[in-house]
Amino acid sequence: MPISRKLALDDDQVEEILTTTWNCRIATLGPGTRINLTPMWFAWAGGRVYLYGRGQKVVNLRRNPACSIVVDRNERFLELQAIMMQGTATVLEDADAEAADPHLAHARVQFARKYNGGHGQPAVDDPPPNDATAT
Repeated sequence: MPISRKLALDDDQVEEILTTTWNCRIATLGPGTRINLTPMWFAWAGGRVYLYGRGQKVVNLRRNPACSIVVDRNERFLELQAIMMQGTATVLEDADAEAADPHLAHARVQFARKYNGGHGQPAVDDPPPNDATAT
């Protein structure tokens, strides 16, 4: 069902929410009809959501790359704002796949800027680069 224009977020609001909100939730399809819904830290770069993780959600995405992601903010009902995305995930399995991704370097910078210091911790002025690669 379409959202009325009065309630819809504009492009600037969407960009701001996706670059500043700490958590998203990703829904993946497990075996059969089971849905796995997982809160994750994320980065928004090049019009894509980047997640760093392992476990059941990655197993699910390898089997079936269809997924949904929601990013929301505010606690009070009348102030809620949310972005829901549906798409096809790509699991970057090795260093070659990472090197071929045109937005991964920017996503790593976004991760470092957003989560530098963690919840309630002082941020380091110049976060070290994230050079983690697929193994």
